[in-house]
Amino acid sequence: MQAAMNTSLRVGAINPNVPDAPTDAQAAISIRELNKFYGSFQALRQINLEIANGEIVVLCGPSGSGKSTLIRCVNHLEPHDSGQIHVNGARLTPRAADIEQVRRQLGMVFQSFNLFPHMTVLENCTFALRLALKMPTKEAESVACGYLEKVNVLEQADKYPMQLSGGQQQRVAIARALCLKPRIMLFDEPTSALDPESVGSVLRIMEDLAATGITMVCVTHEMGFARRVADRCVFMERGEIVEEADSDCFFNTPKSERLKYFLEQVL
Repeated sequence: MQAAMNTSLRVGAINPNVPDAPTDAQAAISIRELNKFYGSFQALRQINLEIANGEIVVLCGPSGSGKSTLIRCVNHLEPHDSGQIHVNGARLTPRAADIEQVRRQLGMVFQSFNLFPHMTVLENCTFALRLALKMPTKEAESVACGYLEKVNVLEQADKYPMQLSGGQQQRVAIARALCLKPRIMLFDEPTSALDPESVGSVLRIMEDLAATGITMVCVTHEMGFARRVADRCVFMERGEIVEEADSDCFFNTPKSERLKYFLEQVL
């Protein structure tokens, strides 16, 4: 029975002829009935989520709840098995052209920095500009230096990633993502590998970024950041959205007992 259900859930995602569901034209990200499997294990269950342009959304919950899997599906780093994802109206399908159209609008920052170790900081930031956008080297360097300055690591431009602290590497990773001028930034636990001092510096950069009006979706355990910055928080467990609310209601008047217990443990 489980195998039959899994198969039926997967059919819609790989068939490009399935008609699109209506999408809110104002939504930066629209997720409808999303399911993701790893073999027989269901990592995401019927996820429905709308994120408006300019909204700051924090995804939180215990480890293994599906938070990182969800944002990785939005960027097609993990292909979803059924359901629909739209990014500013562009539907994400397995077709290369659709994936590229969606990814052009997204910047992503990972837990483990993912910088190229054989490239300098400046080269890391100019690589995609030169490769994807065919930007001349001098112009690419000018763009990259502007963003490195914004995240306070311009003086490290000629160093290699291993010569930097974890916090500096993560700020370089943020600058690299911003160089392509994405409309939406995705953060996958960007501070979990950092020491406490570095955590503060990276969170300040993220707060400054949030103030610019860019759309942000952040997977994080930093509940102080979520409380200060998020417009809305989404609590997940076992691949499902258990509760979502604006930041004030989420922290002050949680409805579910599960969220109440979670907040008691982390605050």
